[in-house]
Amino acid sequence: MRGDWPAGWRRVSLADAGKWLSGGTPSTSSDAYWGGDIPWISAASLKDFRIADSDRRVTRLGAENGSRLVDEGTVLFVVRGMSLKSEFRIGVAERRVAFGQDCKALIAAEGIDPYFLAQAIQMRTPEILAMVEETSHGTGRLDTTRLQELEIGVPPLAEQRKIVAAHAAMERRIGALERVRDKLRSAETALVGASLAEGVKKIPLGSWLRRIEAGKSPLAEDTPAGEGEWGVLKVSAVQAGSFAARQNKVIRDPDLINPKYEVRRGDLLMTRANTEDLVGLACVAESPPPRLMLSDKTLRLVIDESVADIGFVEAALASTIVRSQIKASATGTSGSMKNIGQAAIEQLLVPDVPLHAQRHVRAALAGGRSRVGSLGRQIAKLRVVQQGLMEDVLSGRVRVPVG
Repeated sequence: MRGDWPAGWRRVSLADAGKWLSGGTPSTSSDAYWGGDIPWISAASLKDFRIADSDRRVTRLGAENGSRLVDEGTVLFVVRGMSLKSEFRIGVAERRVAFGQDCKALIAAEGIDPYFLAQAIQMRTPEILAMVEETSHGTGRLDTTRLQELEIGVPPLAEQRKIVAAHAAMERRIGALERVRDKLRSAETALVGASLAEGVKKIPLGSWLRRIEAGKSPLAEDTPAGEGEWGVLKVSAVQAGSFAARQNKVIRDPDLINPKYEVRRGDLLMTRANTEDLVGLACVAESPPPRLMLSDKTLRLVIDESVADIGFVEAALASTIVRSQIKASATGTSGSMKNIGQAAIEQLLVPDVPLHAQRHVRAALAGGRSRVGSLGRQIAKLRVVQQGLMEDVLSGRVRVPVG
């Protein structure tokens, strides 16, 4: 993308691509500043390319006292925050918004379409992330002086708009598939939720368990175990209904290896210690690599298969009703690591559903998850195609016909 631009394209530095603005945070102690109808965009809330709302809103008075208002069509991007360690968040305001000091705003110069500008910057994400510095607080920070030195190629406005339209068409296609996928996920939630609804008899989860086994955390290096090596499971490997087998740390000392803690195919695993939103997540280990040990932050729930179906138990543990019990049972101070003990896990209330009904629900869930997985693969392929297409048209290697 850097280098020769096609004839008729302009080479423009980001410093000259528009007017740069900084934001701020109104005093949180003033009720007159917050709770209005103006979205206040922060590093945490800037998650969508098309920015239309935020979980926090300010009043006009708040926007004028400590923040900054920008109009529809303004490009916003994160310049400070934890997210910068792994991603560069950028988008275009689709309404008037205010924004905080962790973001910068760029009002596109005359002759530059704001969506084209945002997409052209977004395509430089690898270079931008390489500029990120770590602050003393451990967050990422972008040096805007260096960022402004980046150059983009700018074609005539008509071609810019054709590029934007091509991107939007791909987004609509992907969005349609994502909506279908989300509906299937909602149907899955409703299916499990129906068995947990008010009026359905509940029993302690311990009624379905033979035992709970705790793991160990021998000294391990924070690098993935290679073939033939033993590893210890990272807590991040256990997600709601999903096992990330690649998440493990290598154990070099053979005296620390204990095969009794090895994760086996079909194990139901649960996080014992994590943040409030992640503690108590559970999944079945469908394809664990060999020689992978449970850590002390993970548990193995051994199901009594004569009364419970492991797939149904996994789904029940992910349900809203049981997740709320897990959060209430977890101990630890606010903002710190939360823990859930084995006794609390055994007392979690689950639906008193006969085994045959559990298996019926599990079969229905399996069909839905298969369709969700298929849609996910289609979406991933389209994202790759979209990425390649945008790289080509934004570099000028492929020209979008105009007229």
